[in-house]
Amino acid sequence: MKKALTILLLAVLIPALVILGAVVFRERFYAWLALVIAVISCLPLLYAFERRDSTAKELMVLAVLIALSVIGRVVFAAVPGFKPVTAITIIVAIAFGGEAGFVVGSLSAAVSNFYFGHGPWTPFQMFAWGIIGLLAGLLAKPLKKSRVVLCIFGALAGILYSVTMDVWTVLWAEGSFVLKGYVAAITAALPLTVIYAVSNVVFLLLLAGPVGKKLERIKKKDGLFERRNDT
Repeated sequence: MKKALTILLLAVLIPALVILGAVVFRERFYAWLALVIAVISCLPLLYAFERRDSTAKELMVLAVLIALSVIGRVVFAAVPGFKPVTAITIIVAIAFGGEAGFVVGSLSAAVSNFYFGHGPWTPFQMFAWGIIGLLAGLLAKPLKKSRVVLCIFGALAGILYSVTMDVWTVLWAEGSFVLKGYVAAITAALPLTVIYAVSNVVFLLLLAGPVGKKLERIKKKDGLFERRNDT
């Protein structure tokens, strides 16, 4: 029941707020919308912390991982589309669960945009990276077992991120969702989408092994992110 409510919150309420802000409030309320989504994205994990004893350690680990994700995005700022944020989000979700993956993905967007610039696109980035983390957590078992499946998921995650951001492009360009405009946006962004999908695979191949093993050791050693009474 709690898991279903978490998925409902992340997969329904947040995109509804994003669309509401895009269509009704327009640009002047993007900061408010980003704040709302940042808070909502944290609620599932914070709620789960109620059942755990080591919340301070978990928060510290997540803070470090978000910082690494942000630094990675800044370091590769000069290379459009080539960023490690998605790969780090996926690795975290596989090790610690979809809720942790959602928080790392969404807050990586919010924090790194203090460098790249906040705007009405920020909530869409937060949702896109967050939902990728949630999906990676739900698919953790097959992603752990097969490097091929992991790479395929990473490539698909790049496509998912791109088409989600194309929704924002159409809403802001047209004032409403126009299918022809959406197809045009997807087509125009195709080269960047391919680069992003490939970069996800590259970063997953480089980081999934060493970083994933390190996170698993931390999880087992300190008993972090262990679910209790999850019904």
